[in-house]
This record gives sequence, C-alpha cells and structure tokens, in this order.
Amino acid sequence: MTDSIADMLTRLRNAAMARQDQTEVPLSRLKMRIAALLKEEGFLSDYRVEERKLVLFLRYSSNRSCAFAGIKRASRPGRRWYVGYQDIPKVHNGLGLAVLSTSRGVMTDRSARSAKVGGEVLFEVW
Repeated sequence: MTDSIADMLTRLRNAAMARQDQTEVPLSRLKMRIAALLKEEGFLSDYRVEERKLVLFLRYSSNRSCAFAGIKRASRPGRRWYVGYQDIPKVHNGLGLAVLSTSRGVMTDRSARSAKVGGEVLFEVW
C-alpha cells in the first residue's frame, strides 16, 4: 500500500456506511495525530492504541447518522497540494474541516490560519 492515509480514510468511510461502531487501521504516529484531531473536532467518539493497530470509534447521532457526511483525500502521492496560510481552503464554507501537515505538526485549517503557517493539505472532512 502506497497511501496509508487514504487507506485510513477509506476504512472510516466504509465503517460509517456500514454503521459499524469501530474500525481498525495499522498504527503510525501520523494516523494517531489525525485520530486525535478528529476526536477533538467531534468526528470520532474515541480512539485507542492496541498492539500495532489503532482502533477508531465512530460517533453517531441518535438517529444513527454518522458525525461526518463526507471525507476526501486532498493531497495524494501522485499530486501533492501545498498551500500558504492565505490560501488554506475553507471546506463547505467553514462547516467542514481541512487537515494540514505543517512544519509545526498536523493541524486543522483554523489553527494553521491563526498560526499563519501553511503546509500540505492532507484531507477534508465535512
């Protein structure tokens, strides 16, 4: 597998469509940081590290609709997307979230704008 982040996003998307409570992905520090950001923003209910895998717990509303409506990989191995802090995209007019990999670590679009730092747009979630 060449794109582990796309694999993580696909597993999340598939688990949400199947209304599963949790999904597992292979462990890495980058994916752990992404899971922490998604939990902080309310898209995941929790995550846990178990021997060499990351268990992600999806968050649902009372009518079993997932906390996120869509999730899309922005920068791919064949086409990287780098932006300055002035050009950071607003996902669904600010209702969504863009996750960036910056020189200060992985952060959301709002925090990158306030820190005035650009980077690679990893994915968008709304």
